[in-house]
Amino acid sequence: MQRALGAGLIAGALLPCLALAEPPQQPIETSAGAIRVTELAGGLVHPWGMAFLPDGRILVTERPGRLRLVSATGELAEMPVAGTPEVWAQGQGGLLDVVADPNFADNQLVWLSFAEGGAGGTAGTAVGRGRLEGEALQEFETVWRQVEKVPGRNHFGSRIVFIDADTLFVTTGERFRFQPAQDLSQTLGVIVRISRDGQPVADNPFVGREGARGEIYSYGHRNIQAAAIDPATGSLIVAEMGPKGGDELNLIEPGANYGWPLVSWGTHYDGTDIPDPPTRPEFRDALTQWTPVIAPSGMVFYRGDLFPDFRGDALIGGLRAEAIVRVRLSDGAAEEQERIALGERIREVDEGPDGSIYVLTDDPRDGALWKLSPGSN
Repeated sequence: MQRALGAGLIAGALLPCLALAEPPQQPIETSAGAIRVTELAGGLVHPWGMAFLPDGRILVTERPGRLRLVSATGELAEMPVAGTPEVWAQGQGGLLDVVADPNFADNQLVWLSFAEGGAGGTAGTAVGRGRLEGEALQEFETVWRQVEKVPGRNHFGSRIVFIDADTLFVTTGERFRFQPAQDLSQTLGVIVRISRDGQPVADNPFVGREGARGEIYSYGHRNIQAAAIDPATGSLIVAEMGPKGGDELNLIEPGANYGWPLVSWGTHYDGTDIPDPPTRPEFRDALTQWTPVIAPSGMVFYRGDLFPDFRGDALIGGLRAEAIVRVRLSDGAAEEQERIALGERIREVDEGPDGSIYVLTDDPRDGALWKLSPGSN
């Protein structure tokens, strides 16, 4: 049974490790008017990515390694989808993004990003695809792997963004290793652009350059968990997690270096200063930055009709902000318009077929899939 939700503070104190968070009950007031929030599915464990299928069903990943099917009316399939890859589910690693192939109606392919284990306790981000038949993925194949796999439980990225039916971006993290983000011989802290079979696209900026990986499109990134194509320009826009302060919204250009860890609008967690980006003009600076951080995860450019005031804006999930952060881009600049407060860590944001906004709330026991529609509860 669906539950009607809204924005506001959670009433009552929570007992650590005992009580599950109760969703807020009041409607959310935004610049577009009141928004009604309905819970479609709950009881999810760290849900991370979602993808809509042509028949209205929704695929949702859970970080421990499960891929779940949710009906258009909110029924969660009892059993996870079979045939998913083995994942390295430690720390921030696990099963991450999910995307339906642009030609899903013809080929039924589903794409997944995930943390893949390696020798000696190492791990790295990987991307693969399988054919969805019923409630199972058939013939899953890993087509791209991060180089090199390293120890550590943090900063895997990763979002999958198709440019067209044949080409996709994959965002990564630098695995909390700092300097590899400046090393073109590895794919830590980079955005890659690959073909469907995982190979570098022929006109990528570093193809043929000695000592550089041909799939790299841009580098100098810290940890990117939010990415989408701006329909107004066709450019890739990413929201990138900074250290202590300095989350960034970046316009991605081929071959550009975004400066991490040599520059940042934030500081290290121990308070050590990092030079600001303007001190090193050879690095690309952010369109805008957030200090304190919002911890961006998930992004969509809204195109629907239900919220005309939002059309063309980026809707960015905020883990730390516990909100959808709405940003307007125009003429090479970006400005935050408002925060749609939801009172929960928002891991992913997407637009449904009817123009409703869908979010995943990040929780280790009671993560949820919520639908946002115009109107009061």
